[in-house]
Amino acid sequence: MKMKKAIAAALVGFMAMGLLAGCGGGKEDEDNTLRIGMECAYAPFNWTQTDDSNGAVPIESGDYANGYDVQIAKKVAEGLGKELVIVKTEWDGLVPAVDSGVIDGIIAGMSPTAERKKSIDFSENYYVSDLVIVVKADSPYANATSIKDFAGATLTAQLNTFHDTVIDQIEGVNHQTAMPDFASMRVALDSGIIDGYVSERPEGISAAAANPNFTYVGFEVENGFQYEINDAAIAMGLKKGSPLTEDINKILAGISQEERDQLMADAIANQPVATAE
Repeated sequence: MKMKKAIAAALVGFMAMGLLAGCGGGKEDEDNTLRIGMECAYAPFNWTQTDDSNGAVPIESGDYANGYDVQIAKKVAEGLGKELVIVKTEWDGLVPAVDSGVIDGIIAGMSPTAERKKSIDFSENYYVSDLVIVVKADSPYANATSIKDFAGATLTAQLNTFHDTVIDQIEGVNHQTAMPDFASMRVALDSGIIDGYVSERPEGISAAAANPNFTYVGFEVENGFQYEINDAAIAMGLKKGSPLTEDINKILAGISQEERDQLMADAIANQPVATAE
């Protein structure tokens, strides 16, 4: 009799384990979400807003995220058949977060540089830009046509980006310590602490659209910064060996250049003015 009771108890235990494994609170739920990390502070690629207007997506910690990156993330999640979750993450924390599995991917205006490829994998590029210098509209540098014209200028860029590494290509430049984010650089520029900061063209357009005191200076190839094409491209960061990479590349390949251009134009038009203040 004791043996029968023991067997029965064991069977009940196994059944209970099976039921728990089948419940929706564990891995199955996790597999149905796509957790994407971004700063939510780099307009027009990504920013934070207080409502869901213009296709914004809830941020896990509160508020909503929108911008070009968010719209790309929505298309990737839809193509994978997953629910998109935006995880607001500081720039320096993005690579460690995807490497450790805290997030599934980075869609944050991040370039697939050779240095970053040592730590994580990248999808195919989903945007390619060029470098500009954001300055005050009434600045003596506003009419510059070459990076050589910035000799003597006080310039900076975002911390841990290739934008900061190219500044020293300007002979005689006053290279200031890199800043943590674009909001800080815009404040520094507006207050006269710096003469300008290096950025990508969409962010330069965004800065000028949001603040009439700003403009940006672009350059012909021969007169601008020298860098590898992947340094100015933007791709999705993924954990080394991620099984999602191939499917994500197929999804990105299905987004036409015309649609990408429209998404960026919409992002620039929809950005909140607060992102420049």
